[in-house]
Amino acid sequence: MAHDGVLPDADDALVARVAGGDGRAWQAIVDRHAQSILGSAWYMLGDRTEAEDVAQETFIRLMGKAGSWQPGGPKLRTWLYRVAANLCIDRRRQKRTEPLDTVAERADPTTDEGAVGHSIDVTRAVARAMAELPERQRQALTLVHFQGLSNIEAAEALEVSVDALESLLARGRRAMRGTLEPVHKDLLGDGR
Repeated sequence: MAHDGVLPDADDALVARVAGGDGRAWQAIVDRHAQSILGSAWYMLGDRTEAEDVAQETFIRLMGKAGSWQPGGPKLRTWLYRVAANLCIDRRRQKRTEPLDTVAERADPTTDEGAVGHSIDVTRAVARAMAELPERQRQALTLVHFQGLSNIEAAEALEVSVDALESLLARGRRAMRGTLEPVHKDLLGDGR
């Protein structure tokens, strides 16, 4: 199946070309995957700078792996998400004493201030609720709901079975509902 119009084995061919020193192939891989890896790391860490560092480190690791990449193995996209997720875990463990930064959205000049404020409040509430989740539940929700991976792809990225992933998703959703329940009317705009 194609992702973004690209056949999965096209990534394998690009990695082989990267191993041979092809800069255009490298740029194609970065263009194809960097934004989604950055977005995933940002959701997991809540800090844009940290997420950029994780994305960069993920691609550095790919550069080191290119020469031994095995076509037909894990999809490149899945491998990148797995590496980024593990790097996010490492960073969160190193910074246990620092709270998750709130996510700020850029104001859209076409909306009124109340709507922008409400949108920022919703984003912050969700970010806080996500920060309270256990690491694996947060990763599962991020990959499936924010990054759009299928359950199979997310399970591969997290190196768990699909059943285990579905359990993580169910527990994460239940915890999010519980955390957001007291403010759900405000989040939906009913409490204003």
